[in-house]
Amino acid sequence: MAHSSTSILVVDDEPQIRRLLKVSLAPQHYELTEAGTAAAALKRLAAESFDLIILDLGLPDASGLTVIEAVRKTSAVPIIILSVRGDEDSKVAAFDLGADDYVTKPFGMGELVARIRAALRHRLQEQGANPLLQCGEVSIDLVNREVKRGASVVKLSPTEYNLLRLLAEHQGKILTHQYILKAIWGPAKIDDIQYLRVYIRALRQKLEDRVDQPELIRTETGVGYRLMCAERTAGG
Repeated sequence: MAHSSTSILVVDDEPQIRRLLKVSLAPQHYELTEAGTAAAALKRLAAESFDLIILDLGLPDASGLTVIEAVRKTSAVPIIILSVRGDEDSKVAAFDLGADDYVTKPFGMGELVARIRAALRHRLQEQGANPLLQCGEVSIDLVNREVKRGASVVKLSPTEYNLLRLLAEHQGKILTHQYILKAIWGPAKIDDIQYLRVYIRALRQKLEDRVDQPELIRTETGVGYRLMCAERTAGG
């Protein structure tokens, strides 16, 4: 697959809505996880991370507003509200708690996809990351999760992409072995530097001219790695 999937948590108590989103968004390279209640959503969020949340306000066990409030205590993940409630009070309450966008049901899939892309782009910009990074002949599109070398799309595994994205979001900055291991694999792998080296070598084989003399992914001996880009796109 040319793209790596963007992970989205869909929180909605209507199975037909969840099914529609899953069928419609999969071709756009979005990987959906479903939750039908606020409790199920919070349990999922405690166990794994997502790139974006699509959230209904009218959940059977609690208001979606409580989910926003809980999420915002620990995460800046983009949240798009998808609700039949179109009144101003509901929208203001959602935005005040930290929602990124609000789409009213019934909705057009084209509009929702555009809102998803905008939310992902905005979050990257807030984090100071350039959504499109140009490193010599290698381009990294952090919004569409696409990596190219020249005109050719580079096929990366999800883990390879996540590792490259982490380096790209901190372009030019040294990231320690422990920081990378914890960010990508969690605390269980924090001391397994050889495990990280395997993935770094795989990335270099796909992106560098010479693996033994890397120019893009630099080794900081005994410390970690950093991504070096000779040039960046306008605005970077």
